[in-house]
Amino acid sequence: MENVLRPLFVVGGSVLLTLVIGWLVDRLLHRTSERHRETPLWGLLRRCRVPLQVLLIAGLLRGTYLQTKWFDEHEEGVGQFLTLVLIASAAWLIIRIATAVVESGYARYAATNRDPARVRRVRTQVTLIQRVVTAVVGTVAVASMLLTFPAMRTVGTSMLASAGLLGIVAGIAAQSTLGNLFAGFQIAFGDMVRLGDTVVVDGEWGTIDEITLTFLTVRTWDDRRITMPVSYFTSKPFENWSRGGAQMTGTVYLQLDHTAPVPAIREKLREILHDCSAWDGRDWGIAVTDTSPTTMEVRAVVTAKDADDIWTVRVTVREQLLAWLAHDHPYALPRVTTAEAAPPPKQFHEEEAPSGDVGRTGRG
Repeated sequence: MENVLRPLFVVGGSVLLTLVIGWLVDRLLHRTSERHRETPLWGLLRRCRVPLQVLLIAGLLRGTYLQTKWFDEHEEGVGQFLTLVLIASAAWLIIRIATAVVESGYARYAATNRDPARVRRVRTQVTLIQRVVTAVVGTVAVASMLLTFPAMRTVGTSMLASAGLLGIVAGIAAQSTLGNLFAGFQIAFGDMVRLGDTVVVDGEWGTIDEITLTFLTVRTWDDRRITMPVSYFTSKPFENWSRGGAQMTGTVYLQLDHTAPVPAIREKLREILHDCSAWDGRDWGIAVTDTSPTTMEVRAVVTAKDADDIWTVRVTVREQLLAWLAHDHPYALPRVTTAEAAPPPKQFHEEEAPSGDVGRTGRG
């Protein structure tokens, strides 16, 4: 009877104690979050309940499983398994806590700072910090799990003896990866490009959608994703339309006839912009910037608060100006002059070749 009750008591007690502690911690964090609404830290820490419970039950079972007498024949294997679960759950809990702390700091900063460029910069840095912490903790956890195997300890000792040679070989093999890694830190803390920035890369216009330690994703206007190594942005030039502020100035070029009424076009542009909600009201203008034998180039200058709105303003102005010109001033649109080829003058047909005598003597 004791052989049955003892295992049930040990396992059941461990599970019950784990559930009670997890529930108490969750209630405590919930009440703390209600009292301190100025920070989301305590609410974010509630996400740690599951890894905390896994860590607790793994630790309790690791210390008491020998008392159950259920695993006499497999004590070593069960102990090894519980140790691995204990290490993995500890790493999981550390990552969750670090993520909660970092995201809480970013949320408080974003709530108090009104500069979108600074907020995007901090968001980029926070994202990379989270990835670095996850990579470091994961690497340490995997290494710790491997070292729990006796065979791996022997391998580790032999590897230390040749660490110098392996380091050189690994450095050469991972040269590109390490370059991207350092480029990622340079982008994050050098403020070269941030999440949400509008960029033009290799002729493609889009916004920065994701930044990792090794690659960067650009989302184009048609929802395509262009994945590029982060080292590209530290070694080649690119356009960053959000650098120094999100406000932008755009242009619309029209090829019109020389008789186009430029003052009327200017007044029409004023009306279009007044009814366009994407225009920020900072500036606008019409100017004749070039001419050719058949047309003249008219440039409309407009402004908007960001790249998305400047695109909206440009297409709106182009569409409505062309429609207005076609309806009210069709003569202002470019025309292709065509005419039938006229026959040569009549006198050219009546001319006759010089006489033979003139050709021989050279006189008329």
